[in-house]
Amino acid sequence: MIRNKEIRRFVIAFALIGMAGTLLAWGIAPLAGIVTALTYLLLLAAAGIFTAWRYREITRLSEYLQRVCSGQSTLDIRDSAEGELSILKNDIYKMTCMLSEKTELLQKDKRYLADALSDISHQLKTPLTSMMVMTDLLSEQNLSPQKRTEFTENIRRQLERIEWLVTALLKMSKIDAGAVQFKQQQVEVSQLIQHALSTLSIPIELREIEVKNHVKEEDYVVCDYNWTGEALINILKNCVEHSRSGGHIGIDAEENPLYTQMRIWDDGEGIAPEDLPHIFERFYRGKNAGEESVGIGLAMARSVIVAQNGQIQVKSRPGIGTCFTIRIYKQVV
Repeated sequence: MIRNKEIRRFVIAFALIGMAGTLLAWGIAPLAGIVTALTYLLLLAAAGIFTAWRYREITRLSEYLQRVCSGQSTLDIRDSAEGELSILKNDIYKMTCMLSEKTELLQKDKRYLADALSDISHQLKTPLTSMMVMTDLLSEQNLSPQKRTEFTENIRRQLERIEWLVTALLKMSKIDAGAVQFKQQQVEVSQLIQHALSTLSIPIELREIEVKNHVKEEDYVVCDYNWTGEALINILKNCVEHSRSGGHIGIDAEENPLYTQMRIWDDGEGIAPEDLPHIFERFYRGKNAGEESVGIGLAMARSVIVAQNGQIQVKSRPGIGTCFTIRIYKQVV
């Protein structure tokens, strides 16, 4: 404490003032000089004790910060007493809690990134391995034209799968990073549904699925047309893939002052109860997932809907069917 220049200056100034006051009081009366000197000494002692206490508290704060820097972020130094040191302790504790939360989020993001890279690597490894095998087979001179055509078609399908996967991942990355500016447009729900159905018209026709569209023309939703349309395509695609030949898909919508609701359901194989809580997780594949499924379509649909102040729910019973309920709210409440 004595090494502090400010403290030394304070002691010197206090001593000079005390000596001057003592001499002046001594000139008036010797007893007054003695009383004045004792008063200055007591004041100096009180100031020293108070300053030493403040130094101890500051040292404790310094030690606390050092322990926090070493990783002990759960320490609590909050103080309910009055005074600037108590306020400083509480502010430091709040800042420590904020830094701890940000550190946890960063660690979570790192784990998520590592898991995502692992999943992406796994998803790309399978088609790439298949393409390498097909390429080796195509290099054989005695390969029949039929097999050459078959292997070439297989490579083309794998390339399309990789292209779709990379495109979907880029879109999801933009949404996660907040780099997508969703437009607020008043769109007819029937127009969105027709756009999604037209994209899936070929698989719907091949499976002979009957689509029952109950959406009225006067139903509107405030959303981004392109992104919401893509989300609906992924949901309808899931219904088509899990519907049996000759099955049915139903679509309806309703609008109220709070939100616009869209429901899409099928009478297909349904989703197993153990898979139901995870179907919106990225790269999750349930027991009924198709061979070409990578588990990213429904995850992207959910990201698009949630990013537009919406929510999506699913109910399903194995052997009976699945129903997706989408609500997009008109304003944040």
